[in-house]
Amino acid sequence: MVNQPITAVRTEPQAAPTRILAARGVLPPYSYPQQQLTAAFADFVGLHGPRRKLLEKVHGNAGVRTRHLALPVEQYAELADFGTANDAFIDAGCRLAGEAVRRALAAAAVEPEQVDVLVVACSTGLSVPSLDARILVSLGLREDVVRIPLVGLGCAAGAGGVARLSEFLRGRPDRVGLLVTVELCSLTLQRGDTSTANLIASGLFGDGAAAVVMTGELPDGRSGHGAPGPVVIDTRSRLYPHTERAMGWDVSGSGLQIVLGAEIPELVRTYLADDVDGFLTANGLSRDVIDWWVCHPGGPKVLEAVEEALKLADDELAVTWESLGRIGNISSSSVLHVLDDTLADRQPEPGSYGLMLAMGPGFALEQVLLRA
Repeated sequence: MVNQPITAVRTEPQAAPTRILAARGVLPPYSYPQQQLTAAFADFVGLHGPRRKLLEKVHGNAGVRTRHLALPVEQYAELADFGTANDAFIDAGCRLAGEAVRRALAAAAVEPEQVDVLVVACSTGLSVPSLDARILVSLGLREDVVRIPLVGLGCAAGAGGVARLSEFLRGRPDRVGLLVTVELCSLTLQRGDTSTANLIASGLFGDGAAAVVMTGELPDGRSGHGAPGPVVIDTRSRLYPHTERAMGWDVSGSGLQIVLGAEIPELVRTYLADDVDGFLTANGLSRDVIDWWVCHPGGPKVLEAVEEALKLADDELAVTWESLGRIGNISSSSVLHVLDDTLADRQPEPGSYGLMLAMGPGFALEQVLLRA
């Protein structure tokens, strides 16, 4: 596989940055150690003998210690069909989204009525009207808020949502934007799927939500909101041709069935370094000036491929590895949990550069260049 150069891209950074005022991740209240979830899944699906041993090995190698679920673990046996599971998604998803929004707005010192645009991303459940419409009034947001639902970006939607919101806010220093991601991966559980892909997914993915508050700025840094937070300097998306079967869902009569190709780590090794270097070069930077990395925790093999491709030191993805172990992969919400942890715990030095990375169905890459 050859990494084809991209010819039609910007060669100069965008003129007017945007700013992240706050990022907050939230989790459902039901938390379980990995071993308990492994046993519960094996019983639920009916795995015995060698297949159960394989499940235990796969879950043991997932790098996950604990995960949070949308429902108590014993209630999953009651989800008889896709409709029941999806109803649970809407109910729990709205509650988690609301909690994430309230926490993020409080941290940003922004009132709900100040929000001008609401982006909501989710790929683990279906809702029409979309979740943004279901939560808007109860949260006190204005009825004329611009609503932008994102569906189908999967694990890439956390970084992709920041990017789309940033693009909307550029040059609009009087506007406030809100991104919410909700992913309840456990509710996609397939009783009849004993494929290796489903065994991997059942040990890797967890449930949660996250919210990010952003505002526009003018090129001189002036904004209507003075809260501290990293500046979004630039963003870039990349779709890799003919990789649609690398990751995603097959929609079946029983719901959303995981598609998880073994080629994902190799796609990362093949493309990621050139794409990161090209993005940074367009902004007059290079990899060695990135002081902090906000990377989606796609799983051990993916993270090892990222470290190998970008030649990162052992501790440069420490926040991401810890997030994977503590809460698993929460699809689009995960990278925003990593962002929250990075800003709260690492506290990047003022003026230092960070790079947010997330990959998802397509197969696609989203990059967001940040400056503290």
